[in-house]
Amino acid sequence: MRSVKRNPDRLSVLEKSWLVLDSFRPTGGPLRLADVAERCHLPKTTAFRLLTELTEIGAIARREDGYYLGRRLFELGCIVPLERDLRHAALPFMHDLYEATHETVHLGVRDGLDVVYVEKIRGQETFALPSRVGGRLPLTCTGIGKALLAYSGPDLIDEVLGRPLRRLTPHSIVDPQRLEETIGQIQAAGLAYEREEAQLGGACIAAPVFGDGMAVAALSVSVPLARFQPTRLAPVVKAAALGISRALTRTI
Repeated sequence: MRSVKRNPDRLSVLEKSWLVLDSFRPTGGPLRLADVAERCHLPKTTAFRLLTELTEIGAIARREDGYYLGRRLFELGCIVPLERDLRHAALPFMHDLYEATHETVHLGVRDGLDVVYVEKIRGQETFALPSRVGGRLPLTCTGIGKALLAYSGPDLIDEVLGRPLRRLTPHSIVDPQRLEETIGQIQAAGLAYEREEAQLGGACIAAPVFGDGMAVAALSVSVPLARFQPTRLAPVVKAAALGISRALTRTI
């Protein structure tokens, strides 16, 4: 769990409960009791008690093959105001972008130093991508992440440049100077490009989505590298992101 750094023995019941829920990343289950206890660094008796209580309120579901995240969490997640309003504003433009490209379309937001994907429309051709709705990837390894980073302000940029940069493939940017140059190019063009930095054989182009003067999300199209055509994709991605920004501004 990213938000809890202290010794598990010193956590409150609420923090331990969230630790248990967070242990279900990235698939949502199934997990055995031993899996949860190991991931949370909790005694099995404590993990079992928390799983039982969370099952009773519908946050966890228990089946024959193990524990899963419960439907009640899905219900709550669907009404988170920002993501709900963002998806409502974005989906028509995402569908238009898909119809214009027939490629995979992503919508993501920033959470700390990661991008979290809140919506995805798959392209017609099956192409393995590391992204999934509710999943997260490093800001610096994705088009969406780099677009969000470039428009998140100097404090975050300085923080990212001052940390070791994460590598997902041999093409991921791990040199701070190169990343700083890339951020400047994104700010000048209003577009972010990614070539095999998150997945070998893949590429994408992304544009920021603004709400109330801030970059609240980013939109991208992902394609196999062999048919990556930035000059064709850039205008439609930028137009769709602008449309979402205008629609989202009317809802805020």
